[in-house]
Amino acid sequence: MKTINNPSESKWKKLAERPLIKQRKLMDTVERMFYDINRKGDKAVLAFSRKFDYPAQQTLEVERETIAQAAEKVSERLKQAIALAQKNIETFHLSQREEVRKTETAPGVVCWRESRPIERVGIYIPGGTAPLFSTVLMLAVPAKIAGCSEIVLCTPPNEEGEIHPAILYTAELTGVTRIFAAGGIQAIGAMCFGTESIPRVDKIFGPGNQYVMAAKRSAQFYGTAIDMPAGPSEVLVVADQSCNPAFVAADLLSQAEHGPDSQVILLSNNKQVIKTVNKELEQQLESLPRKEFAAQALKNSKAIYFRDLDNCISFSNLYAPEHLILATENPVLLSRSVVNAGSIFLGNYSCESAGDYASGTNHTLPTSGHARAYSGVSLDSFVKKITFQQLTAEGILSLGPSIEAMAEEEELQAHKNAVTLRLGAVMAAHNQLNKENNSDETV
Repeated sequence: MKTINNPSESKWKKLAERPLIKQRKLMDTVERMFYDINRKGDKAVLAFSRKFDYPAQQTLEVERETIAQAAEKVSERLKQAIALAQKNIETFHLSQREEVRKTETAPGVVCWRESRPIERVGIYIPGGTAPLFSTVLMLAVPAKIAGCSEIVLCTPPNEEGEIHPAILYTAELTGVTRIFAAGGIQAIGAMCFGTESIPRVDKIFGPGNQYVMAAKRSAQFYGTAIDMPAGPSEVLVVADQSCNPAFVAADLLSQAEHGPDSQVILLSNNKQVIKTVNKELEQQLESLPRKEFAAQALKNSKAIYFRDLDNCISFSNLYAPEHLILATENPVLLSRSVVNAGSIFLGNYSCESAGDYASGTNHTLPTSGHARAYSGVSLDSFVKKITFQQLTAEGILSLGPSIEAMAEEEELQAHKNAVTLRLGAVMAAHNQLNKENNSDETV
């Protein structure tokens, strides 16, 4: 990691930039592939899959028999771990259910909001260099809780045409309805447009590399919603003298090993901490099976010394990290100053890996600075919030004159008429009732 000593604020923006592929070239690639997928369907998806993943691929949908057999290839130890993670994720996401609360905003005017599930969702699961079956849990569990009627999963096959059994097992366990062996841009395009085999979905979820992220952005243009711009993984650690440098190094490497386009940042108000963490990085890196990926990611990463923790947090808020670890003496107090982060990990024992797998929070989080405006995936991501309003005669009387005045000023006469007619009907009914009451009294 490159070490930077107390940079001036004018340099922060440059330091907070992520390594990116040239965007014009990237988007041109996406658009060419999307064009073919939209016109040729399965034929185009299979052609791209043969080119990038499995050269002999003939079909896209994974057969039920293959899914059933996957369970036999998953160890009992891993099954128990998955079950624990599933339970915690379910518990946390069930807690996000909202009660319907009706509010009378004016006499005779009641408003409320209810959730309705998104009917058909698509889940993208990276499976190339790391089979992320944990992401199946993070996406399928809340989708099922929300009541989504169809959960479509796409994940790339390996060079032998196989999908990691843990992905298939977890998908079956969590209620995924259909699984397809397709990855990258072609998977996103297929779920966006729909093909003979892969259904068009209403919303696409899941992380991926910059190609996948670019494809998801394009999918929005063609009318398919996405969870968020979720690209290469990243972590920012703020560490002071109370941190455990070995823990910090391990957390940095846990993100660096995702791939060469990942980025990790260390901020500290203690120069010795930075030196010690760098030594730990060198030692721990040597024992990693994915050493090459992590080493490449570290080349794009930085350790920055600031004179105080306030500047560390200010820089972090500018960077808006996907994962933020506060390995400091008073992490809860420090966290009150955080305004931009996907997920925050407090203290020396709150490793980012806990959130990735089993604490219960969702690990599908905004990257590349999008945490300034986006939240991580939650139960809300899988539902629409529909508002309701019910007006009685009293309600239209209380609001009507104001609505008429506003509609008239905006020169929207039909809007005004919709209220005027109702006011007239209410007044006519009121007058008729008075007339009948007076007649009864006369008699």
